[in-house]
Amino acid sequence: MNLGLKNRVAVVAAASQGIGLATAEAFATEGCRVAICARNEETLELAASKIRNEHRSEVFADALDVTDAEAVRRFVAAVAGKFGGVDICVTNAGGPPAKGFLAASNDDWRKAVDANFLSTVHFAREVIPHMQRKRWGRIITITSITTKQPVADLVLSNAVRAAVVGLVKSLANEFGKDGILVNNVGPGFTATDRLKELAKSRSTALGKKEEEIFSSWIADAPLQRLGEPREVAETIVWLASERASYITGQTVLVDGGMYKGL
Repeated sequence: MNLGLKNRVAVVAAASQGIGLATAEAFATEGCRVAICARNEETLELAASKIRNEHRSEVFADALDVTDAEAVRRFVAAVAGKFGGVDICVTNAGGPPAKGFLAASNDDWRKAVDANFLSTVHFAREVIPHMQRKRWGRIITITSITTKQPVADLVLSNAVRAAVVGLVKSLANEFGKDGILVNNVGPGFTATDRLKELAKSRSTALGKKEEEIFSSWIADAPLQRLGEPREVAETIVWLASERASYITGQTVLVDGGMYKGL
């Protein structure tokens, strides 16, 4: 299937590892020119080299903190200067720590809002004018199954990621007339370093082995396994493609059927 993405410019945040890296690679496979960012310059450059060498794609990489609005502005401007615009923007950031409500401090809440909500605001503000000029654009946020089904001990994620969905729907409504589609992807339990951290936290809190924690998550999904970053990435690329041209304002879960609602 031709996804119609060849030579499109795709920005992917937090792309040095995990789902972000898999997403950048998936866009490169489709012939996109890729711009990636992350905080750690060393791991980011390794990711950029991997994409260049394995996919023969043009890659622009810049180390920055997505909570810094001015840094995001400079990054998007540099991408547009190098590639002539921005067609696709995938917002992403590391999830907030696993905590219950009484254990979460005001500082925890501020950091979660900055990283997991305001970072999306920063990117959307910068990329939308480029997309309006072309009357074509895709903004896709990466959140979590928590936008549909709260997860125990993830109160920060449960609350803040729901705000992202409200933003996604609002942007979809406002900018659909400009040919800009805005959607959200919510991964379930996916085999990433973030999940390992969550398993360790749960293990300590519950006095169980980490293997037992993973087994309980696997048992809760009809497919009886964890997701792979590649599977989330391929969903994102499809949403960005011409094959999904009438889909906007939606949350698509990639969770192996773990969400129990209708």
